[in-house]
Amino acid sequence: MSVGEQAVPATESSDNDSRQVMLELIGVSHSYHARRANFEQGIHRVLDSVSLKLYRGQTLGILGRNGAGKTTLLRLMAGILAPSMGEIRRAPGARCSLLTLGLGFQAQLSGRDNARLSALLQGASRDEAEACLEPIKEFSELGASFDEPVNTYSSGMRARLGFSTALETKVEVLLIDEVLSVGDRSFREKASAAMRERIQGDQTVVLVSHSEGQIAEVCDVAAWIEDGQVRGYGGVAEVMESYRSSI
Repeated sequence: MSVGEQAVPATESSDNDSRQVMLELIGVSHSYHARRANFEQGIHRVLDSVSLKLYRGQTLGILGRNGAGKTTLLRLMAGILAPSMGEIRRAPGARCSLLTLGLGFQAQLSGRDNARLSALLQGASRDEAEACLEPIKEFSELGASFDEPVNTYSSGMRARLGFSTALETKVEVLLIDEVLSVGDRSFREKASAAMRERIQGDQTVVLVSHSEGQIAEVCDVAAWIEDGQVRGYGGVAEVMESYRSSI
């Protein structure tokens, strides 16, 4: 567990809601040092005091312009980055997987080896990891390429491998960064159908998408991020209306 992260009791909720809290951000900020044109070091704050709470079975859509901090937010949720300030709490045992183009793939390894490694890193046993390899191959439609190095893959093939691995390893919190918009039409439709099936169950999802239609279709709560801060949070229609009026 990274600095700034804690496990949170499964039913802890400051608003007396008995639903299971899967992921909670409390006053999370993230900054990095940026070199300016005059070669001086400056601090660039990507996120500023973000607080969000995600319940089991919820699908949260993240709206915002390019550069608003959406991808950084997902990486913090996944534990890839540690917050500069604030806390990130997860339900005990909750695994988060960030689904984005090729993130974490070892380019020299095959799709099969990357899928196995990803499953192991997400907490699967060796037997569980081996058992999910054929379903991953089948869903990804990679065929013989599944046993070829990932550095030979197109971006669409990487997206199919990443989505299929996350889908079949069945993590508790799935974080999706625009990947459903990549690939051929038939696979996009297949991936969207699979996600809808998960969402109708108890899968917890955070989705970043520039497609308002996609967020309206699959999400039950939305957050609007602007200049690193949460400008709106709540029902999808209300947040989307506020976001549109700001553009």
